[in-house]
Amino acid sequence: MSILAAFMVPHPPLIVPEIGQGREDEVRETIRSYETVAGEIADLRPETIIITSPHSVMYSDYFHISPGYAAKGSFSDFGAPQVTFEVDYDVSLRERICQLAEEEDFPAGTMGERSPGLDHGTMVPLWFIRQKLDNFKIIRIGLSGFSLADHYHLGELIQEAVEASGRRVVFVASGDLSHKLQKYGPYGFAPEGPEYDRRIMDVAGRGAFGEMLEFDENFCDKASECGHRSFVIMAGALDGRTVTAKAYSHQDVTGVGYGICSFYPGEKDGERHFRELYLEEQEKKAAERNGNSDAYVKLARRSLESYILRRETIHTPEGLPPEMYSRRAGAFVSIHKEGRLRGCIGTILPTEDSLAEEIIQNAISASTRDPRFDPIRPDELSLLEINVDVLGAPEDIDSPDELDVKRYGVIVSCGGRRGLLLPDLEGVDTVEEQISIARKKGGIRPDEKIKLQRFEVVRHI
Repeated sequence: MSILAAFMVPHPPLIVPEIGQGREDEVRETIRSYETVAGEIADLRPETIIITSPHSVMYSDYFHISPGYAAKGSFSDFGAPQVTFEVDYDVSLRERICQLAEEEDFPAGTMGERSPGLDHGTMVPLWFIRQKLDNFKIIRIGLSGFSLADHYHLGELIQEAVEASGRRVVFVASGDLSHKLQKYGPYGFAPEGPEYDRRIMDVAGRGAFGEMLEFDENFCDKASECGHRSFVIMAGALDGRTVTAKAYSHQDVTGVGYGICSFYPGEKDGERHFRELYLEEQEKKAAERNGNSDAYVKLARRSLESYILRRETIHTPEGLPPEMYSRRAGAFVSIHKEGRLRGCIGTILPTEDSLAEEIIQNAISASTRDPRFDPIRPDELSLLEINVDVLGAPEDIDSPDELDVKRYGVIVSCGGRRGLLLPDLEGVDTVEEQISIARKKGGIRPDEKIKLQRFEVVRHI
């Protein structure tokens, strides 16, 4: 049996009367829509409700599925300890999801439980549902730092597990929209905030799940959205089926966006395998970029592909521009996948006999030794975007006034600690941000005295 229906819902504790104490009247439209959705869920009589929550356990490199047989929680953190929850987990369905993930070495499972208590991203939907329905089990799933396509694929695995189980299952994607909709809101205003809410409500209202994968990560960060990855997992759980979509309401009166939508799956539709279509398009774009890349980037790609596929370090090839043989310089190799950083390592000053050798070694390091990421896998190679930055000599400066985020990179030093940030990076718009990030990379506190250096780069794409 396929998933009966899926629902996109917010989770502001304010809308629970014991917490709102009358303030919930500000979002009465959202409450009415929530009550309608809860009634629809009750009418479906699900045995299990799968809830994805941004406030469950979250790792950068793993999808956490809550373990155990049951869980408890309360709204004590929000001044209402009398509102409590006790839920049973659907152990057998959860085990089937984990088994499917393990079979294809997909990073999802029950390891790493940090907080067994239910989070408010789970409890707010449950508060409304249990007004209409009792005697159901849940599965609680957190988000991760992986790409949107990976979140969608987790949804595909969930769909496969549900269909094999024969369970009556409803999917609840918990998540607020932008947190930057009003100047008086808790997070202030950003122009990306209203734009995010407009786009996601339009996409959800049309059931155009493929467009969810096209949201730029930097745009989402600036909008300070909460639930996008939750919605994408839900979309994956309905992969390959027509959907009847309905948008019930959207409110932004608190400065945070609350949207409620429903999705009822229909017949199978081979044109709605959106992750496959998205990856095919990304591969085409990567092939075009590769064909237009210069010798520096092509050398970096050749180096990392050789090492990842065969564990071989290439020799410096013939036919490169003369500068790459004669010049010694520091160089950074940056790797992105689907718009997200996947690895970046380089050298400030030259460590090899030629620039070509510098690029060969740094490409290997960026793809397999960046401590922030797992080594790049062979199946990812066709989706990678690679840049090579060749650094000019660092020069000392006396003031941040001598920096320009578009033109100069910065090196921040304090004793033996040092942090570097390249110039012209997406999302870094001010010198203050540039210095702050470099401080953090070097483990240098904001109150410590620093030495500043700047450098220019030639970026190869």
